[in-house]
Amino acid sequence: MSSRLKSITLVALAGSALLGLSACSEVPQVTVYEQGQYRGKSDTRPWEGTEFNGDRAAWEQALKQRARGQSEYNRIQ
Repeated sequence: MSSRLKSITLVALAGSALLGLSACSEVPQVTVYEQGQYRGKSDTRPWEGTEFNGDRAAWEQALKQRARGQSEYNRIQ
């Protein structure tokens, strides 16, 4: 085997080993909770949106109506 072919093979092997090992690294995660404080986006209640304007009873009624529409027993009658 020629010296040039050996060096090309060695470089290819080293490159594939480096590529394989780079796949094992872990990407750091974004911390949203730190020392008792939540740093993420604040959540709102579902009925506080524009559709229900803070009316929880209307939101609950809409959920019940939606569940009735998805029940096969109610739909076949």
